[in-house]
Amino acid sequence: MKNPIIKIQKTELLSDNWYILNKVTFDYQKKDDSWITQKREVYDRGNGAAILLYNTQQKTVILTRQFRLPTYLNANETGMMIEVCAGLLDADNPEQCIIRETEEETGYRISKVKKVMETYMSPGAVTEILYLFVGEYDESMKVSDGGGVAHEEENIDVMEMPFDEAYAMIESGQMQDAKTIILLQYAKIHNLV
Repeated sequence: MKNPIIKIQKTELLSDNWYILNKVTFDYQKKDDSWITQKREVYDRGNGAAILLYNTQQKTVILTRQFRLPTYLNANETGMMIEVCAGLLDADNPEQCIIRETEEETGYRISKVKKVMETYMSPGAVTEILYLFVGEYDESMKVSDGGGVAHEEENIDVMEMPFDEAYAMIESGQMQDAKTIILLQYAKIHNLV
């Protein structure tokens, strides 16, 4: 990772309590060839994967609802967010991760997923690459109630709803999670449901 117009001068660890927060001092060459020094805090929580589960026959999708403290601290009165299933890669590759997370969070055991894109969700401060997937589901794949993993202190509600209802939540403002909006729009553009 060498770009001649960027020179990392110093990286200071600010926190490694939950994930890693560093303060990075770097020199950056501007278009006029002059150099400036900047300092930025960079949050490294690892990379993740997310999936929109859809059923073409029933025209439904599986979403999750859970409490998200950062949204509660920034104007979300309940802190509850409706989202697609997602999780951190840990030691898995993105496909293995999302298959595992799907079963843990939603209770559906899927074996076939399609990667649709890679995104940086908050590139000004967070290093995370989020791998986005879609996958078909049906009732025969349901192996548990889902809800997350107890040792990760997850408390996830599983929601099956008509695709059109989920998509309408974007315009109404009820759907505020970026990865979910992206995947619902992908499904709409590609006529998945």
